[in-house]
Amino acid sequence: MTRIVAVSGSRSADSTTRAALRVALGAAADAGAETDLIDLAAVDLPLYHPDEGAQGDSEALKRRVREADGVLAGTPVYRGSYSSTFKNFHDFCGSDEYANTAVGLLATAGGGSYGGTLEHLRSTFRNVHAWTVPHEVGIQGASSKIETGATDPDAGPRITDADLRRRTERLGRVVLEHAERVRK
Repeated sequence: MTRIVAVSGSRSADSTTRAALRVALGAAADAGAETDLIDLAAVDLPLYHPDEGAQGDSEALKRRVREADGVLAGTPVYRGSYSSTFKNFHDFCGSDEYANTAVGLLATAGGGSYGGTLEHLRSTFRNVHAWTVPHEVGIQGASSKIETGATDPDAGPRITDADLRRRTERLGRVVLEHAERVRK
């Protein structure tokens, strides 16, 4: 079975990034993928230090990415780029984790633009030999379009904008489709 892992680079308890990734993961699961969510707000991951070996949960997290056929990478937009939380995680991972892995990109902006963030992500993933899929999702004004489910965990996340929901679900399916092609 094809395995898709989502990585949420948000530390917010009411994260629109995490909620959107769950929607994309749900679509991948509905299409037959085995799915996993790495919530960076809930792991022990100290600041990356190149002179130190395993730090915190780094080895277990790297293994989860390495064993994935596809990755959904999501981050909130901070100062026109990805979050420091995501950057720190990404510093732990390299081509051993991402080579020949299909990666889908997702960025959530509280207000402004997300374009630069998606470009920054694409560039860093190419640098570690990942295969970034052509479909990506950027969400402007995310808090007005995504219900995170934080206040009602039984309800789960929901994207209220129908077109945005379809694009986010499509991202999950596209990563799965490309991951299956890369595996062959």
